[in-house]
Amino acid sequence: MKKSILSKTIAALSAPLLIVALTAFAGFASDNAAGKISLTNVSYDPTREFYEQYNKLFREYWLREKGQDIEIIQSHGGSGKQARSVIEGNEADVVTLALEGDIDEIRKAGLINDGWVKEFDKSSAPYTSTIVFLVRKGNPKNIRDWDDIVKPGIEIITPDPKSSGGARWNFLAAWAFSDRQNGGDEEKNKEFLRALFANVTVLDSGARGSTTTFVENGQGDVLLAWENEAFLSQKEHPGDFEIATPSLSILAQPSVAVVDTYVGKHGTEEAAKAYLQYLYSDEAQRLEGRNYYRPSNPNILKEFGGAFNLNIKLVNIDDEFGGWEAARVKFFADGAIFDEIYQR
Repeated sequence: MKKSILSKTIAALSAPLLIVALTAFAGFASDNAAGKISLTNVSYDPTREFYEQYNKLFREYWLREKGQDIEIIQSHGGSGKQARSVIEGNEADVVTLALEGDIDEIRKAGLINDGWVKEFDKSSAPYTSTIVFLVRKGNPKNIRDWDDIVKPGIEIITPDPKSSGGARWNFLAAWAFSDRQNGGDEEKNKEFLRALFANVTVLDSGARGSTTTFVENGQGDVLLAWENEAFLSQKEHPGDFEIATPSLSILAQPSVAVVDTYVGKHGTEEAAKAYLQYLYSDEAQRLEGRNYYRPSNPNILKEFGGAFNLNIKLVNIDDEFGGWEAARVKFFADGAIFDEIYQR
């Protein structure tokens, strides 16, 4: 039998050269084992620009710490729709969605372990936001607060609470305002929300779609917007828009989680956890602030105090509505209050 090429090569080498050759081969094998890995981050609409920047930051960090290249694949859409895609087989390693309730639906499907909300600091919410009004230059309809947008003739742009996490924050902020105006009378609150949605002219599936409708397509008098989306629109279209901050809004807490079933399948648990943990680093927190998210680190948030209205009264989902599961059942489940007040 003829010797293999490798056998012939080894036989022809002197002992010192053989040691060098085998060492080089071992190094090659080690490098190959530590080659590029891939993570998939399934996120919600308005985070596209932030995660494009953060992924570069994390890739540099991971290469520095582990000597390993990493590719991050981004997926964006309405938060509820994105959660359903993961449940239906979109094999995300991590999810960075608009609200805790969407991630909890993935947990209920058995893909994320119980207790995920405590895995990272601040209830696994590395940054926060709130809901504001984006209006056109000069605010021609004089929109200042929630009761202004339910007046006849006001055209509202907001996404659909059935598919969008941002839309659910919008709905709950409006409900909290009405609840205080009406002394907790739920029937009056329903009438207020019914009047609000009667003024909605376009109900997009996600927050970014609504921003496009308002900003790019020129429809509507007011966009109910994530604060970061409103700032981004101003940045991209200087002089065309103004932000009106209502007297009361809601503390919006986008949540993050490792998808345990899929990282186990992919062998990416360590990298996935590090990817989310690094969102709390000072470097990432400042990047969040530059992208108009409110950093969870209070000291870094103060560095951006000139950009954000830190005096706005913000209600809390737990204190105001009993948490996301209670809010989902009461307002957004099939046949619940949203379906009752909004006729498609």
